[in-house]
Amino acid sequence: MAITAGMVKELRELTGAGMMECKKALTETDGNMDAAVEFLKKSGAIKAEKKATRVAAEGICRVITKDGKTAAVVEVNSETDFVAKNEKFRTFVDAVAEQVLGSDAADVDALLAEKWNADATKTVNDELVGQIAVIGENLKIRRFAKLSGDVIATYVHGEGRIGVLVAANGVEASDAVKEALTNVAMQIAAMNPEYISRADIAEATLAKMKEITIESALNDPATLPKPILNDLIQKALTGNLWSAEDVAAYEEQKNNKYLFNFLSDAAKAALVELAMADKETIVANKIFGGLVEGRVSKQVNEICLLEQTYVKAEDGKQTVGKYLESVDKALKIADFVRFATGEGIEKKEENFAEEVAKQMGM
Repeated sequence: MAITAGMVKELRELTGAGMMECKKALTETDGNMDAAVEFLKKSGAIKAEKKATRVAAEGICRVITKDGKTAAVVEVNSETDFVAKNEKFRTFVDAVAEQVLGSDAADVDALLAEKWNADATKTVNDELVGQIAVIGENLKIRRFAKLSGDVIATYVHGEGRIGVLVAANGVEASDAVKEALTNVAMQIAAMNPEYISRADIAEATLAKMKEITIESALNDPATLPKPILNDLIQKALTGNLWSAEDVAAYEEQKNNKYLFNFLSDAAKAALVELAMADKETIVANKIFGGLVEGRVSKQVNEICLLEQTYVKAEDGKQTVGKYLESVDKALKIADFVRFATGEGIEKKEENFAEEVAKQMGM
């Protein structure tokens, strides 16, 4: 059967595949349009298998809501930012978000095994493979999450670079509450908290934070409280642990807050050794204890949403928790999700000139 340009055009519009791929599919199937589509799917499966080893670290996040009480966020990755901006890819990601919103899947594998929402004759994985064939890059449905609550807010930043969901309970979805939760979603996007409040941090995690803070303080004597630092310096002097040059520098600069700029690395290392040797006594010191608690509290305030300084605070001090109280004391954050595209994926550095030269056989 003669394959006409019109048939190639029809198959291309139907599948989005390249012109030559469509012509080959029609030739192989003697012009049978349905069989040609199936041929392209199978061809796409082979390509998808070859592309699966290529790193997909770009892409976008999409959020979707239902009835203002349930929302989903999904991250779908591509190999390049160019494809991430492609309308066909973005339409596919929108469809994946729709799939997730109506799904009970517990993980990506279960989601991929489901029937595709737009076509019950194939699975989500079938559609993914088809998109890989059409778009020509490795694509991955990397992760998704769903939240439910009395009120849901969503936020997408940077054309899909970051997707955020926030669920709250205890209130009705008034305009003021929805605005407040949207502001909180923007806060989460900007400040990337790990917990809702300090109460959500496990005691073991807090203990580890304290341990690390103690070790880092002892390894940086310049930041120790003055009485403790002065005691260490006197031990270094009386124990002849410093060179004559360091002793002279100390005598000349001891009242200078930038004293450590004038000490050698060996002198600083000697103070660290003294601090570690006297760790038990220093840790028991109330002044040092206050320093540690202050530093741990600062860390907690940075990683806990309600303890973070609200980015829109007029006084520069109001916390997110106080901001929400000012809107409605009954408003309680139940959960939140923040996805940033490609976070945690090791990206392969490409040399474009070398890649072109390689393809040209140079």
